[in-house]
Amino acid sequence: MNLNQITIPSLDLTKSISFYEKLGLKLIVKSLPHYARFECPNGTSTFSIHKTVNLPKGEGIYVYFECEDLEEQVEKLKKMGIKFDQKPTLQKWLWKEARLKDVDGNQLILFYGGENRLNPPWRIENNR
Repeated sequence: MNLNQITIPSLDLTKSISFYEKLGLKLIVKSLPHYARFECPNGTSTFSIHKTVNLPKGEGIYVYFECEDLEEQVEKLKKMGIKFDQKPTLQKWLWKEARLKDVDGNQLILFYGGENRLNPPWRIENNR
């Protein structure tokens, strides 16, 4: 099994499309006003947004995008006017993360986990 796609809700797909294109995702399906899908710049995963009337309550959705050049990517996006809630910071789970929100308030984490993404020191040994 392989994770193919994540879909998140949006109140305004036109605004969301522009935001995610700034992040570097490539728009491959545009079915306004209800749906849009993007290709990630690396790998084969896709990411989509769908029109909703109400956004989820509470903390909502967290989406992680891995970037090998995290600091450079954050600086590039800041110059494009994207605001970050947290600069790249090393976390106790050994990933460096920068946090921001999309136009609908969905929590996005740009991160670099390196070897620790799949093989942290606390990985369960019999599941390798």
